[in-house]
Amino acid sequence: MDRLENMNAFVHIVEAGGISAAAERLEVAKSVISRRLKELEAHLGVQLFHRTTRQMNLTDSGRAFYEQSVRILADVQEAEHAVSQSHGALKGNLRVAVPLSFGLMHLGPAITEFLQMHPAIRFDLDFDDRQVDLLAEGFDLAIRIASLPDSSLIARRLAPIQAIMCASPAYLEQMGVPRTPGELIRHRCLAYNLISNSDNWSVYDATGQLIKTRITPYLKAGNGEFLRDAAIAGLGIVLLPAFIVYREIERGTLLPILTDYHYPQLAAYAVYPQTRHLSRRVRVFIDFLSGRFAEKPYWDTCLQHEKIHINLTDNPKLF
Repeated sequence: MDRLENMNAFVHIVEAGGISAAAERLEVAKSVISRRLKELEAHLGVQLFHRTTRQMNLTDSGRAFYEQSVRILADVQEAEHAVSQSHGALKGNLRVAVPLSFGLMHLGPAITEFLQMHPAIRFDLDFDDRQVDLLAEGFDLAIRIASLPDSSLIARRLAPIQAIMCASPAYLEQMGVPRTPGELIRHRCLAYNLISNSDNWSVYDATGQLIKTRITPYLKAGNGEFLRDAAIAGLGIVLLPAFIVYREIERGTLLPILTDYHYPQLAAYAVYPQTRHLSRRVRVFIDFLSGRFAEKPYWDTCLQHEKIHINLTDNPKLF
């Protein structure tokens, strides 16, 4: 039994929609494809398709095996290409899980540039803030915003992620500017609800002491861009990564507050399973992202000292 040939036949059955169509694509007899599928199922000891007289639908095992098979066959093709042309073009699929806001705002342009450099790469992107199971769901890698990488994964740090507390000028004029974290309890706060204990915001003072501040969220949401827009509309104070609010701070539609304090350090990581062979196309993509964002990403320009202090001396309403 040729495992790769059987795997290739299985992938073509899935993508073509049936045995006859797969045989036509591969230019072999229908009986050959049927035999390869039977050998594969016998070897695996599972049924890969639910069969009826009219159609074939993947079982759960079949779906998981399909995702792995596509990646394995692409890796084999890439290895052959790398041997024959050591400096040849990257080819194959990249299935990547990315956080929604970071993905749309910053990875989208990066991926466009990467595809222009490597047009034979095909991306399959999952935009979601949930934490995916990379192995079970067939991802090559994920981009995660975290304080530490998951111990079951290999992680490469791509860029620091710094948080900013801010509000609109209209809100601060109406409600006043908090001078200490303790004053937040009297303010309307807009909280990200996909983290544990979202009713507490943690900050460090100038001496490095950690201060956990209780807030009463006026609005909770699971998307940072929604919370940013709510803050722009004057609904309250928000604590968000700089990569979400940097443009608004540069424009003055949001003003940073409590700038003498800083927040627990996060970072953007590229992560992949320890058991997963890292293909050349994944390595090159991770290198590309690391070089693009580096240690001083462009969205941190809003953290420059001269930009983050609010001049309140001419407006007594803000005190």
